Amino acid sequence: MRRGLIPATVAALIGSAALAQPTGPLPTGDPAAGENLFYDRCAICHVATGGGQGPSLDGLYGRKAGSVAGFSYSEALKASGLTWTGPALDRFLTNPGSAVPGTAMPIQVPDAKQRADLISYFAAHR
Repeated sequence: MRRGLIPATVAALIGSAALAQPTGPLPTGDPAAGENLFYDRCAICHVATGGGQGPSLDGLYGRKAGSVAGFSYSEALKASGLTWTGPALDRFLTNPGSAVPGTAMPIQVPDAKQRADLISYFAAHR
C-alpha cells in the first residue's frame, strides 16, 4: 500500500457510530486494577502524563484518536475518526490491528475484564 492511502476498512470505520460516538454509561471495571494493568502492560510505551514513546494516556477517555500534539501517529489512526469512548476503547484494545488496520499499536488485551478495568482507569483520569 502506498503511503497516505487509507485502507477501505479504516474508511468504513470513520463513520461507524459504534466506534466514534459516546454511548452508554461509563465502564464498570475496577480503576485500581486498571491502573495496575496500565503499569504492567501499557507503560512500556505510554506514560500516564507527559511524553513517552507512545502518546500520554492522561485525558485519553473522550479524546479524539491521534490528537496529542507533538506525537507522530500512524496515518490509519489519525484518519480513523475515533473518539476514545468505552465502546471504541473496548474494540481497539481487543485487537488494535483489526479495529484500525495500519495502526502502530501492537498490544492486544483479549480479556474482557482487563479491558473493562483499563477503560475504567482511563475514564477516571479524563
